[in-house]
Amino acid sequence: MTASHLDDAFDRWRNALLDALASPGNVMAWQDRRYQFAYQVGQLLVGSGGPGIDQVSDHAVYGVYVAGGGLLYVGQTSDARRRLRDLPVGESHHLATTVPPETWERVLVVQWPALLARIPAQEAQRAGQLGHAACGLGIEHLLQITYRPVMTARRRSTAGGWSARHIETSRSRGAAASTQLPELFRAVQAQWDLLARAPAPDRGQAAIYSDAGRAVFPASL
Repeated sequence: MTASHLDDAFDRWRNALLDALASPGNVMAWQDRRYQFAYQVGQLLVGSGGPGIDQVSDHAVYGVYVAGGGLLYVGQTSDARRRLRDLPVGESHHLATTVPPETWERVLVVQWPALLARIPAQEAQRAGQLGHAACGLGIEHLLQITYRPVMTARRRSTAGGWSARHIETSRSRGAAASTQLPELFRAVQAQWDLLARAPAPDRGQAAIYSDAGRAVFPASL
């Protein structure tokens, strides 16, 4: 897309918002509509998916995709119920303020602790020694290295611009832990790829489930 096309898209977006917010009543209606949508997405991200599909809680990794732009963001959390419910609301997470959840094609969630029983005992022991917090950071780092999400390729600068993030040379806690978890990451990656490649569900449904994760399709709501 050229700069002029981006400018045109921005103008259409701004003018549509100005029209939608043209009166106090419209503002309230807009707030209601957006919050109800975000609430629905949050419930799908963490709620029970039916018999045998538990609610999401504790440690998880997640990713947000849009059609065309691909994978935007990869994150991890130790409090998945709180974090994922807030993800489309945006009160404590920047993503929804930049790319509205109404545009998200799918959101992946993998509850990686459920996969610990499937990896070799020696690596499972190392994971136990590292602790869940470090393991989550390590898996997040490996997902970022592998899939290169668009919005984590750079960071805001104090001058109002952007600077590149060089995650390959990171010395973060996650980077250090990532070298200890090859089989756990392979198990996570298998779940991730399954959910990322799955077709969208039939009309009237907005989520699919694997044995350790789920994909939610906000655009289907």
